[in-house]
Amino acid sequence: MQRSMNVLALVKDSERYVFLYDDESPDTILHQLGRYAADPELSFTWYDAAILSQKVRRQRRANRRDKAQREFPGSTR
Repeated sequence: MQRSMNVLALVKDSERYVFLYDDESPDTILHQLGRYAADPELSFTWYDAAILSQKVRRQRRANRRDKAQREFPGSTR
């Protein structure tokens, strides 16, 4: 079984935040976004974490939908 890699990126002025995660670790990346937002040394904000978290959750839903379609072709799940 092939594992896909997901890329999540944010560019803020001259800073770049790039996160790589596989389909089995969205909870880990969500936790990491919270840790970055809580770090006063970073310019990464809670707003940034919220926007990127939405993207992770959207991707997770799409991955589940794709998996269901592969397992049950023709299904409208």
